Amino acid sequence: QVQLVESGGGLVQPGGSLRLSCAASGSIFAINDMGWYRQAPGKQRELVAVLTSGGTLNYGDSVKGRFTISRDNAKNTAYLQMNSLKPEDTAVYYCNAAVRTTASRYWSDYWGQGTQITVSS
Repeated sequence: QVQLVESGGGLVQPGGSLRLSCAASGSIFAINDMGWYRQAPGKQRELVAVLTSGGTLNYGDSVKGRFTISRDNAKNTAYLQMNSLKPEDTAVYYCNAAVRTTASRYWSDYWGQGTQITVSS
């Protein structure tokens, strides 16, 4: 099995910064996409940022220029640096990874438990 563990959430004032981490562990053979999604109360889950193993980046329109995704493939860990945070960034942030385990030829989607980000003065 595969586990994704997020850390780094919390309360921050508007204009502030936070850095999220997502560490994947378990019977991992390979990881393709790693990314972040978020869900605010009453809204659908939306893309924040995705980074493929080949280095292709994709950001949600609302975070472009403010958030930066990166990953350390040796550690199976993804990071999300969030700058110039706004109240509308308040949401539960979920880590997502496309993983092939050592027991399978197929890729599967895995999700973290989510971490709350609250942007408020």
